[in-house]
Amino acid sequence: MTATNNVKVLITRLDDSVPAPSYAKPGDAGADLTTRVDITLQPGERALVPTGISIALPNGYVALVHPRSGLAIKHGVTMVNSPGTVDAGFRGELQIILINHDPKSAISFKKGDRIAQLVIQKVEHAEFIEVTTLPGSDRGTGGFGSTGGKS
Repeated sequence: MTATNNVKVLITRLDDSVPAPSYAKPGDAGADLTTRVDITLQPGERALVPTGISIALPNGYVALVHPRSGLAIKHGVTMVNSPGTVDAGFRGELQIILINHDPKSAISFKKGDRIAQLVIQKVEHAEFIEVTTLPGSDRGTGGFGSTGGKS
C-alpha cells in the first residue's frame, strides 16, 4: 500500500522468520502482528507473547495494539490491556498480553500466527490547566450507565 500521506514507521525484525506488520486488505486500519513463539493458552490463562518486531514512531504518533475480532468471537481470546499503547519513544520488542477467556478449551498459536493488530494514529498533547471549578455540561458528573441503556 503506497500513498503520499502514509507515515513512515521504522521497524526491526528481531527474528527474520517473523513477517513484518502488514495490512490484509486495502483500507484496513490495523496491520497484522504475529507471534514469534509457539504458545498454548489454557482456559483463563494469560501470557506475554512476543512479536519479534520493534518499531520507531515519529514524534506526534502512537501505535495502538488492538485484539483480533476473529480470535475473540471464535476462541474467546483477547488482550488484557486493550488497546495497548506504544509510545513514540519506545524501542523494545512489541509484546501482546493475550488471555484465553474460553472456559473449556485451550488455544495454541504457532510462530507466525496473527495475534493482534497495530493501528498508527496522530497524538494531540494537552496543556493541563488547573482550575477550582469546571464549567457545567448537560451530563455533569453522571458516569457509568448514566445515559441509559437497557431498560
